[in-house]
Amino acid sequence: MNTPDPARWRGPSPRWLLLVPALALLAAILLLPLGQSLFRSVGQGDWTLDHYARLFTDGVTLRVLARTAVTAAVVTVIAFALGYPYAYVMTRVGPRMRGVLLVIVLIPFWTSVMARNFAWIVILQREGPVHSFFRLFGLDVVLYGSVAGVTVAMSQVLLPFMVLPLFSALSGIDRRLLLAARGLGSHPLVAFWKIYWPLSRGGVVAGLILVFTLSLGFYVTPALLGSPKESLVAQLLGQRTTQLLDFAGAGALGMLVLVVTLVLVAWANRFGGTISAIGVVAAAPVKDRT
Repeated sequence: MNTPDPARWRGPSPRWLLLVPALALLAAILLLPLGQSLFRSVGQGDWTLDHYARLFTDGVTLRVLARTAVTAAVVTVIAFALGYPYAYVMTRVGPRMRGVLLVIVLIPFWTSVMARNFAWIVILQREGPVHSFFRLFGLDVVLYGSVAGVTVAMSQVLLPFMVLPLFSALSGIDRRLLLAARGLGSHPLVAFWKIYWPLSRGGVVAGLILVFTLSLGFYVTPALLGSPKESLVAQLLGQRTTQLLDFAGAGALGMLVLVVTLVLVAWANRFGGTISAIGVVAAAPVKDRT
């Protein structure tokens, strides 16, 4: 009979105890409220899925969900269209200019949420700069109180969440591959599409999923810049909990948004390969380029 080696039966390393405070805080502020929402959504005592069924039969909820999905998709496309060239330029400039560009893209993080949104109110309201610009062409366009105005403001706020994963991915690409393709007679656009773009796919997927999922739960910007007639999911959740006191319906709606977010993140990890759960690209070590 083989006797177990005492050296193999070691307890967990004391270093794992360092995770206990963070895990306890995570459970208290995230897992416990989510569990309560899930419990309320299935009926406290009389288990039922009626609250989930109503999400797909209630015309108002379906319109809000569709509006939120379209808005999030448009914000994601705008952020990608602006963020990819910006991140590319950051990889091509020197360290000092790269620092300046990084500071510019991080300005939304350093600005108060309320101050930023009230600034957008001034810009988008009637007789504001945007309205005055359109009046030069004979157009009476007021973006304040519309989904278009909310989309513009959300795109500006979420742009850093697109630029940072993209910059992390693009900075890890060896540009000698493009030079080799050019040396073999490839057109610059063909070299970009067949070499540079596939290597940047991880950062692209990370930025797209991160911006889209954050757009689904935006509340302050749509509440201040939008209209109650064109509310998004977060506003509907707030209305159901604070005004209608429909905690079960709000819990079902929140669980639906959570499931959609988790599915997108899981798909992103499978598709991108190197994307973490929060959309950060784990760039592989870059070989010596000299």
